[in-house]
Amino acid sequence: MGTPTGRAVVAAATLGSGMALLDGTVVNVALRRIGEDLDASLQQLQWITNAYLLTLASLILLGGSFGDRFGRRRVFVIGVVWFAVASLACGLAPDVEVLIAARALQGIGGALLTPGSLAMIQGAFTPEDRAPAIGAWSGLGSIAAAIGPFVGGALIDYASWRWIFLLNLPLAAITVLIAVRAVPETRDPRASSRFDLSGAVLAALALGATTYALIEWGSTAAVVAAILGVTAGVAFVVVEAREPEPMLDLRLFHDVTFSASNAMTLLVYGALGALTFFVVLELQTAAGWSALAAGAAFVPLTLVMVLLASAGGRLGQRIGPRLPMSVGPLVMALGTLAMTRIGPDVDFWVDVLPAVIVFGLGLAIMVAPLTATVLAAAPDEQAGLASGVNNAVARAGSLLAVAALPIAVGLGGDDYADPGAFDGAFHHAMLICAGLLVAGGALSWLTIRRPERMGS
Repeated sequence: MGTPTGRAVVAAATLGSGMALLDGTVVNVALRRIGEDLDASLQQLQWITNAYLLTLASLILLGGSFGDRFGRRRVFVIGVVWFAVASLACGLAPDVEVLIAARALQGIGGALLTPGSLAMIQGAFTPEDRAPAIGAWSGLGSIAAAIGPFVGGALIDYASWRWIFLLNLPLAAITVLIAVRAVPETRDPRASSRFDLSGAVLAALALGATTYALIEWGSTAAVVAAILGVTAGVAFVVVEAREPEPMLDLRLFHDVTFSASNAMTLLVYGALGALTFFVVLELQTAAGWSALAAGAAFVPLTLVMVLLASAGGRLGQRIGPRLPMSVGPLVMALGTLAMTRIGPDVDFWVDVLPAVIVFGLGLAIMVAPLTATVLAAAPDEQAGLASGVNNAVARAGSLLAVAALPIAVGLGGDDYADPGAFDGAFHHAMLICAGLLVAGGALSWLTIRRPERMGS
């Protein structure tokens, strides 16, 4: 950790993953302004969020295997450059269709750099220094998440929403410079030369068609897309079961704890993705807050996570994962119900801050035990794959919830700019999110047991 090379690895990994994290925290804040500038419908705003999540969730496992085979640093650098070029396209987009396409390209870059950032640390550091290095990477990444809403909101309010994307260019240049000059190359000598491209294509087709069907529901094209999505999903399972070296080893799901943990992840992160999408729009549309103020509303959640997530991990180690993974989502549901107080006359100190803090407490209780349980439920040699699967499931949960919830609560067209229409739908959306969280907590209580490796 104390060597120049060690510091360079942590710096490059943090800058790269922090760039993607920063982008993820500010795009929702910019949606209303983007909609006004590009004359976008609510469905198109959903695609601005979901195009990125779609390609990221579909390709993140393939991105990790590329790094193991061709070199973690090389694939990481390619991902950073790709992300930067796509960010430039986002920043210069003349219309919403180009912006959506550029966001999909950003997701491909994210799928290359996100697994690569952690894999570089895992491959470059000695075993005894990996934990401190990962801790530094995680802590510095949390700072990026905390400052994102301030930086992004200020750029949106005082310059242009385009700068939230253009800001990635200098960050990417610094990241590539450090990585190329100072980060050693590592790879997995046992990595296969085969890549499950058919699995990646079917995963993307299943998620993309399903997302289209949910967003555009009510049209003939949506019905066709739903059938295509289900068919591609079934084909994906068949292909992965027969593929000698699949992108997703389905045998992982033979473990009940692993399957249940990922099902719970789908529910909880679906609620989290939909909640952040709706709350920032509600604060701007119904309450009339600026982009900076709406984005900053979630900063207390990040601070709670920074301060308490490690304590949640220690609690899970001491008492087992079942209670934290059951209680955490229920506490998050209470925070979500408290957010129904947000409306035209909202007061930050009374209506927003308590709800966000309660939600953050539940997330801090749950997140580390969930990660530890997923890893402990998989064989040691498949820990990286298990982590990647859980990451992809979390992104897919957000993707599907953001696609489905607006139409479920009766929103469409330019309702995101109508305070009366959006406020009523927002409260119904929060109730649905709370229901998803309660379902996640109940599922954990009924299915989660302490994996053997967690207890050893």
